Amino acid sequence: MDDVVLCRHGESVTAAAGVVGGDAPLTATGREQARALGRELSSFPFDVCIASGAIRARETASLALAGRDVPCEIDEAFGDIDFGAFAGGALDRYREWIASHAPTDAPPGGESRVATLRRFGRACRSLLARSERHVLVVAHGLTLTALTEERPRPVVAGVPYGSWLKLGAEDLEARLARLERWCDAPAW
Repeated sequence: MDDVVLCRHGESVTAAAGVVGGDAPLTATGREQARALGRELSSFPFDVCIASGAIRARETASLALAGRDVPCEIDEAFGDIDFGAFAGGALDRYREWIASHAPTDAPPGGESRVATLRRFGRACRSLLARSERHVLVVAHGLTLTALTEERPRPVVAGVPYGSWLKLGAEDLEARLARLERWCDAPAW
């Protein structure tokens, strides 16, 4: 891999309702965000697209790549956080919980922030070994914030829908190393 563009999916029905988890399709606004993403990325010569298995990510990839011959793969490792007992509930309740718990704590039946970020890290490392030169990844907000912030914070959905980040292989490697160091000694 020479470079990767990592994107957040468009707005989903559940997100618009302030609900965490679930596997809902895009709203009309989310579909427009996905089409706008496609226009913004139209000059990038993608060899492959890798999407989270979530409906909202797959739909975003399909709309963003409409009319282009780019093969798409699903990689569940790019999936959203497992919110456990908070799935289907109010986003504000989960935000309160994550802000008051250590990053190693998992909600009942769910996944800790550290476990999620380790999973994302492994998924991103697998990109570095790919033979395709130009890769598009359509995933979730935490995927982008994990690679853009100096250290993870207890924040949910910190980047706009349809936003994207382009990284070369060396830059991705450096950001992954930083994320992995944080996972080895996590603290908010």
